Amino acid sequence: MTADTDKTVATPSAGPEPIKAIPVRHYGRYVTAVIAIAILVAIIYAFGQGKINWNAVPDYFFDDRIMTGVGKTLLLTVLSMVIGIVGGIILAVMRLSKNPVTSSISWFYIWFFRGTPVLVQLFLWFNLGLVFEYINLGPIYKDYWSDFMTPLLTALLGLGLNEAAYMAEICRAGLLAVDEGQTEAAHALGMSHGKTLRRIVIPQAMRVIVPPTGNEVINMLKTTSLVAQVQFAELFRYAQDIGQNSGAPVEMYFLAAAWYLVMTSVLSVGQYYIERYYARGSSRALPPTPWQKVRAHLTTFSSRKVTA
Repeated sequence: MTADTDKTVATPSAGPEPIKAIPVRHYGRYVTAVIAIAILVAIIYAFGQGKINWNAVPDYFFDDRIMTGVGKTLLLTVLSMVIGIVGGIILAVMRLSKNPVTSSISWFYIWFFRGTPVLVQLFLWFNLGLVFEYINLGPIYKDYWSDFMTPLLTALLGLGLNEAAYMAEICRAGLLAVDEGQTEAAHALGMSHGKTLRRIVIPQAMRVIVPPTGNEVINMLKTTSLVAQVQFAELFRYAQDIGQNSGAPVEMYFLAAAWYLVMTSVLSVGQYYIERYYARGSSRALPPTPWQKVRAHLTTFSSRKVTA
């Protein structure tokens, strides 16, 4: 017995239709961008109306006196930061010490130098000659205070000792960020306290110490402009002198600001690579360098252009 059966041929499914994703439009971003551009144009227009001799800026940008000031500013920044970092490490170790005397001395130092303005400290060092005619260190050194306390030494003491107070807190935070178990393990292996600090604690604390230290270096570079008040000639002082002699004081302030921007930008790039170096042991993938970010954006832009 045969029966006719209807045979239906099943057509293969073409799959789900592709989803048409419609990007969310952020109209607030467009409004914010328009407002920001309008404010920028208004500022540029306002400066364009002023009687500013913009040609004076490139004319004096590489002047010998300006370049000398740039060199002295960088030298003062480096020397002051060396004093600050070394002093900060010593003060941080003293602050963490179980000895109440050393801990109290460190606390008092930090309290005093963080609690008084750096400009006041500079004037204090500079004018101590009014109350001390001589500096007498016994058989080690003896001289007139005015000959001993030069503008350079005043600047180094004022900036370096003040910076040591801030670096002490930064270093203390970094040392406390290291797990105490590692210190105990190092001591159990017979390592001395000093060797434990050098080989175990400090290398790991650098991940916490480096970022704020980079900020302190940039801040120190800008703070050096204050030493012009104690007769030390650096970038800002040379720019002031040129501005007074050339009749273009405002233009020379713009020139000094441009040089500070150049130097801080270079220091910021250096800080980024140092942070990247110390991030090797704490993250699986290192953060991309600025050049890698640029190449990634260019590649993304090219791929979008080809797809379109």
